Amino acid sequence: MRFTLGKTEKLKSKKAIEQLFAEGSRVKSFPLQLIYLKNKYSSEFPIKVGFTVPKRSVKLAVNRNRIKRLMREAYRLHKQLFSENLNENYSFMFIYMTNEEINYKDLELSIQKVGNKFLTKIKEDEQN
Repeated sequence: MRFTLGKTEKLKSKKAIEQLFAEGSRVKSFPLQLIYLKNKYSSEFPIKVGFTVPKRSVKLAVNRNRIKRLMREAYRLHKQLFSENLNENYSFMFIYMTNEEINYKDLELSIQKVGNKFLTKIKEDEQN
C-alpha cells in the first residue's frame, strides 16, 4: 500500500458531507471524533476522508490549518489500519474537539485509537 493521500481519497462533495453529518455514526477518542457512513461509490481506495477543526474551538486560522495538516499526516501514515479489513466503501470525517493544540505523537495515538474503535464497532454491527 502506498502512503499517499491523493485527490481521489479526499471527501469533497457537499452532498456527501451533508449526508455524512445527517446519517453517519460516531466514534470518539479524545481529542478526535470520527463520523463514518457506508457509501456506494467506485474508487480504487475504499475510504473518502475529510478533516475539520471548528472555528469555535480554535480561533486562529493558522492554528486550525496546522492541526488539520497534522491530522492528515497521521491518517496518511496509518490509513492501512482503517482500510485493511473493510469490504465496503466508507466516508470519514475527522473532527478535532479540544481548544488546546496537542503534539503530533498524541494526535497519532488518537488516530490509532479511533481506528481500532471504528473496526470493533463495524464488526459488532456486522454480527448483529
